[in-house]
Amino acid sequence: MSAPPKTVLTASPQEEAAIRQAVRSFAADRVAGPQHVAGLVELLSDPRVSDPIYDLPRPFTPENVALWVEGSEALRQRGECILLVTPDDAGGIGGYSRITVWPERSSAELAGAARADRQNTGRGRQGVANSVGAIFEVLGVRLIGLTAALDNVRSAAAIDGAGFIRMGERESVRPDGSIRRSIYWELTRDQWRALQQA
Repeated sequence: MSAPPKTVLTASPQEEAAIRQAVRSFAADRVAGPQHVAGLVELLSDPRVSDPIYDLPRPFTPENVALWVEGSEALRQRGECILLVTPDDAGGIGGYSRITVWPERSSAELAGAARADRQNTGRGRQGVANSVGAIFEVLGVRLIGLTAALDNVRSAAAIDGAGFIRMGERESVRPDGSIRRSIYWELTRDQWRALQQA
């Protein structure tokens, strides 16, 4: 399950409230809803998509995925999570992103995956960069922490390419309570802005 970044920031009440409001209103046209459950089941049932991701609602049944979508929406209403889908030209789902937010810490985590036919096309690196920019500039958080499985070379390359700083390893807890060792990165908003000007 998602865990806040190792670095602890403290948000003022005003900053926390602004982040929560930004989360509630972010990209409403792409927020996952009941109409996306079947497409998400299809997407996540492909191990090339889901195997590297530790916090997905396994097994990928319509019931489990529907609960995940409902739970994510409840958290969005509290200003703490956004589950987004990326549509494709045929009306299917080409990928998903899940942003977990800790407004009281001005921090967030990003997870997501693209359908197998969209992998290894360079979209992953651009997708991470776009998402990071939105998390910092639209949601207003000041810190993002990311993890990837030790053997997830593609995600590691995309995260490194986005400018995140490796900070060792971290134990990620799966929904079933088992542990996955992960590479761990952080990036602050100030660091990200400096990278954009370089």
